[in-house]
Amino acid sequence: MKTTLQQLKKWIRLTESEHLEFKQAGRQFDSEKLTRYCVALANEGGGKLILGVTDKQPRQIAGTEAFPDVGKTQAQLLDRLHLRIDVEEMVHPDEGPWGT
Repeated sequence: MKTTLQQLKKWIRLTESEHLEFKQAGRQFDSEKLTRYCVALANEGGGKLILGVTDKQPRQIAGTEAFPDVGKTQAQLLDRLHLRIDVEEMVHPDEGPWGT
């Protein structure tokens, strides 16, 4: 199920937790860090890592170009972790594309 803009707005107001993490991720984000965050979320029973949103509150949508090929990123995570990680990209109406 695709994330809606309303769901994103709700998450942005929440406090980060073991199930919800935000990273600005600008033009790059280390693939090793991405893998570690995915493992940590999986170990906690799942959650969301949202790239392109500032870490600190009040959070702002910053956009990201860190992983331009969402399908390739998802395939690489599957290959490394042997876990299916859902990766999606959302285009915010006020900003450029960014991935979750």
